[in-house]
Parts: sequence; C-alpha cells; structure tokens
Amino acid sequence: MANFPTHIAIGTVVSGALATVTLAAEVVAPENLVAVTLAGVLGSVLPDIDLKDSRPSRAMFAGLGVFFAFAVLFSLQQKYSVAEMIILWLGTLMLVRFVGHAIFYRLSAHRGIWHSILASLFCAATTATIFTTLLGRDEGVAWLAGGFLIIGYLTHLILDELYSVDVMDTRLKASFGTALKLVDLRHPGATAAMAVATVIAFLVAPPLGSFLDGVSSRGLWSGLERRLLPQDKWFSDWRNLAWHPGLPVRIKTLVGGGGGPRQEAPAAGSRELSTGSITPAASGASK
Repeated sequence: MANFPTHIAIGTVVSGALATVTLAAEVVAPENLVAVTLAGVLGSVLPDIDLKDSRPSRAMFAGLGVFFAFAVLFSLQQKYSVAEMIILWLGTLMLVRFVGHAIFYRLSAHRGIWHSILASLFCAATTATIFTTLLGRDEGVAWLAGGFLIIGYLTHLILDELYSVDVMDTRLKASFGTALKLVDLRHPGATAAMAVATVIAFLVAPPLGSFLDGVSSRGLWSGLERRLLPQDKWFSDWRNLAWHPGLPVRIKTLVGGGGGPRQEAPAAGSRELSTGSITPAASGASK
C-alpha cells in the first residue's frame, strides 16, 4: 500500500494536470480552479478514511466536527447564553471528532467498501451537492469538482494496486485485488448501504445536464485540440506572456465565481484571453 505522502504527491500532480487541461479548454474560470483542483487532491486520500489512525480519517472527522459545531452554533444562537453556546460548540466538536470517528471505525473495514468505485460515485455526488449548496457554485462547476474527485479517488485505488505487485520478486502480494473494485463482496451489508447512500446522493445532487452539455461540446474539444501542442516552436511566444510589461493582457471572464460576465474595453496593442466555466450558456456558445 502506498503511504500518505505518495498518495498526496501523485494526487496533486494528476489534479494539477487536469486543471491545466480544463483551464486551456476554457472549461472552468480561474476563480473556481483552485476549489475544483482541491477536490481532486482530496479524492486522492479519501479512500483511507476507514483506516483508524490515518491522517485523512483524523482530518475528515476534525473537519466534520468543526462544520457541525458551527451549524449548531448558528441554529441555536438566539436561545442560549454565551457560556451555554460554548459548551454546545465544544460538545458537538468532541462528539463528532472522537465518538463519531470511533463508531465509524467500528462499522467500517479497511480496504472495504471505501476502496471501491461505488464509494467514489457517492463521494462525487456529495461533493457536487456541497459545491452548490454551501459554496454557491454553478451546477456545471459543482459536477466538474465531482469529476476531479472521482479521478483523484481512482488514482488512489490504482496506486494501491500497483504497490501490491512485488516487481523485485515478481510476485503478487496478498493485498492484490483488494484496492480497486466495483463493490466490496466481502461485506455485502456495507455494499448495500453504500448503494442506497449513492442513490440518495445522486437524487439530492444538482442536475448533470449543464456539465454533460459542456464536456460534450464539439467546440470545446476542437479548441482543446488546437491548443494541445504548440503550432510553431516551443515557447516561441514567451515575450508575449501576460506579465510582459510591453504587452498587457485583457482577461474577460465569460462565466464563473458568481460575478457574472464582465466586459472591458481592450487596451491598445493587447491580446484577449477568454476563460469560463461549464454552464448552459457557456456550453451553448461553444457549440
């Protein structure tokens, strides 16, 4: 099994490469790029959540503890005194962080259902819901984050399988086949529960339509194909980069970040760089 630094390093490289491609294809606005990329990095360590003493497990339950503690604080702020609210805040934090973590660990098995493609789908739908409801992102951007998370998740599973192959002794370790799987046949109850949770997550998640329209746009793929490799010499246009003082760049954001379209008058002698995110409007314009 690959260790935590390896998973986080490979996950960051894969997510960074995906971010570069999506930015070049004008799939996501720059202001949304960091959040989407972080979703991919999170996915690269998320399968180890069922390992009791793993960093992802402790970090996730610490984050959940803070989230639910503030949810309690905001919902009950008018009903109790400051001292009572502090007790409720700390109590909720400790309950989720330690008690919730202990119960989760008792009900889960390492390399069980969380090391499966089914679990990655559940996490992707949940991520899309969080991006729309809590972060206020567009539906297309939310599902793009879910897609990044799935790829990061699968990167983790594939990496664990690769580490199950002993190249030096040309043999397969006992752990081979336990990391990358569709479902966990060893624990049918956990698989059934995850299947139900996944269906519910997709029912609650935002519609997939704008995301699918965006990524299937012919204009998007043709534009990406044109930009995939340099048309002339490599880095031949380095003198015309955005930071070059002699050639300012006007950036026009088509969609993204909740700011809406912005129109600016082009500066004399400047180039125009357009960026956008997956929305019905953007996808329609690219067809």
